[in-house]
Amino acid sequence: MADSTRDSDAIISSAKKSLQVNRYEGGFHRTKGRSIGRASRQVKMKNALKRAGYFGAAVLAIFIAASVAGMILQGIGFAGVMVAFFAIVAAGFIFANYPKVKVPNRADLSRTQDAKRLVERTEIWLESQRPALPAPAVTLVDDLGVQLDALGKQLAHVDPAHPAAQETRKLVGEYLPETIDSYRKIPDHLRREERAGSTPDRQLVDSLGKISKEIDHVTRQLAEGSLDDLAIKNRYLDYKYGGEDTSLPPPNKDN
Repeated sequence: MADSTRDSDAIISSAKKSLQVNRYEGGFHRTKGRSIGRASRQVKMKNALKRAGYFGAAVLAIFIAASVAGMILQGIGFAGVMVAFFAIVAAGFIFANYPKVKVPNRADLSRTQDAKRLVERTEIWLESQRPALPAPAVTLVDDLGVQLDALGKQLAHVDPAHPAAQETRKLVGEYLPETIDSYRKIPDHLRREERAGSTPDRQLVDSLGKISKEIDHVTRQLAEGSLDDLAIKNRYLDYKYGGEDTSLPPPNKDN
């Protein structure tokens, strides 16, 4: 029984070491593939929690199997501990890499109607495109993540059938991915070749800049209703309470 306890302690120690290694590697990969917005970051966080849950379940299953084998065999010995250790390492490697966050296809973006899902999918898709883009375009893509987060908040309160909402979905779900997709179809050695006074690299940056400005413009338009409501409430409060002195009288110095 003592051998079984020592074996169990060794397995637990191995599990802790494996978990620390995977936390470090996971942190490295998250830094390498940083999120451009809050929506995509939340998707990745959910995926990371799912991986951690799978890894924890695998470690628990290995621990239970080793404990049962130890009770039956009166200890699993060094060979058993090593088998359990490598099983934990294998589980750590698998769940540090799988399941991956699914990158949507371009067609998925145009078909998405829910505002939250559209922002999430667009941000994930944009992140997957960054390695193929020139540095100025990558900077614009990173900025687009913040804009898409703000736009998603506004779209969440707008009727999906509203013309502004439909036009926005076309801008984000069609024009934006089509622009990047068209650029990626150009061979790499031609992307910096000047033609008609410009290059595909500069044209891409210019197009993304225009899309960024339009997203900002649409977001401001959609927010105008909330801004007007706030201004009306502020004027009402000024009218009702602004002229009244609600402060306490000063203390009587004679007393």
